[in-house]
Formats: sequence, structure tokens, C-alpha cells
Amino acid sequence: MKAVIMAGGKGTRLRPLTNNIPKPMVPLVDRPVMEYILELLVKHGITEIAVTLQYMPHVIRQHFGDGSQFGVRLHYFEEKEPLGTAGSVRNAASFLDETFLVISGDGITDFNLTEAIEWHKQKQALATIVLTEVDNPLEFGCVIKNEEKQVTHFLEKPKSWDEVISNVINTGIYVMEPEVFHYIPETGEYDFGKQLFPRLLEERAKLYGIRLNGYWSDIGTLQQYSLTQWDMLNGLVDVNLKPLLHEEQQKEIAL
Repeated sequence: MKAVIMAGGKGTRLRPLTNNIPKPMVPLVDRPVMEYILELLVKHGITEIAVTLQYMPHVIRQHFGDGSQFGVRLHYFEEKEPLGTAGSVRNAASFLDETFLVISGDGITDFNLTEAIEWHKQKQALATIVLTEVDNPLEFGCVIKNEEKQVTHFLEKPKSWDEVISNVINTGIYVMEPEVFHYIPETGEYDFGKQLFPRLLEERAKLYGIRLNGYWSDIGTLQQYSLTQWDMLNGLVDVNLKPLLHEEQQKEIAL
């Protein structure tokens, strides 16, 4: 089993934290957010990992190297021009020659990825979207699925509450088969939510959604970044915090 970490984000809404580092390198408590993603993948037996790069790629390369110190083998794929989310994964197609998992390098979760992978294979899906429920779905892709858990409607980032079709949203974690690349153009910018998923629905491809229990947070804003750190320090996220922090350090981080 292989995975690809999308790590090309600039994180403009997290400035000034991202003035000199890419979004996956923003620290959560004691280390960069992408380290938690690597630990989660290792926990579920995934050690062959592609990393897509665009913004400040040297910062990520220098920190993670070949991945050996984290118990993985990293293979880097750098975008020479913006390719979009699906395009960036397509750029690593030569490496992704079997069922693979896609995950963002700039969020944090403790989802049971093994459950999603096994469910995907059981359904013989082309692509499976990992879903969760949120109070405010306006910043995410809203999903509706039928009784068989097959996705029937997908709306990327509704412009207003009038357009919201569901509070079940796309987490940016996917399980996919290499055949999905047949639906992604070989050149140019292409996005999962805006283009690929609507195309799969239009062509009636086997697109499924699975809702997992657990913690998930997209640290896209300074407010969400702060809330996520408090959740981690309060034990709401199943991650390994090392070293344990003193109360004074916790207060400083939360600020």
C-alpha cells in the first residue's frame, strides 16, 4: 500500500506563520503538522510515500530527507507550475501503481485509515472519499450519498447557506485506484473537488464515501490553528505529543 501526501500549500490565511515556511511545516504543539501525518501512515502500515511539492519545496526536503528517520521512504514530486490538487497527484502517477491513499500534509486527524482502505476494496471502488460532519460546511466540499454509500451529489465550497446540500464534507483524504488517472488530464491544472469528482459522477464511475469516527481538523485559519492546538493539548486528538509540555509552554503555544 502506498500513499501520497499533498504538501504544496502556501497557507496564505495562516500568515505570518507561513511567511518563511510552507503550510505543512507549521508547528502544531511540538513539531511540524506533516510529522503527525507520517506517524499516522506508519501506524497503518504505510511506509512508501510520495510527497507533492510546490511552495518552498526545499524546506520540506531538508527537514524530512529520505524519510528514514521517520520510518518511511519518501519520494518527492515537485510541480514546476501549479497543477491543482488532482494534477499534483497525477504528477506522481509513475509511483502510484497500486491502490493508494491521498492525504493532505497540512491538516491533522486520527482517523482509522485501515478501515477506509478495507472498505474501499470491499466496495471495489474507483475512488473513496473519507467524510466527516461539521457545523459550518461553507469552506468544504459537501457530499450526499445513497444507501449503498455511493456518492450521488458533490458541491465544492458552497457560496452561501442557500447552496449547502449537506453538513457531511470531504476531508481531503481519499483511497484510489491507479485507473483514476484516466479521468485526469495529463497536463494543466485539475482539482479533485471542482473537476474530478463532478466528472466521476457524470460518468457514473464508482465513487464512494465513508464517514469515519475520530478527530479531523483543517488548520486553514489562525483561529482554527489555535483551536486545534488546544484540542491536542486537552487530549482530544489521538497523537503522540513529545516531549510533554509544562503548563507555561502550553499557554505560550495557545497564544
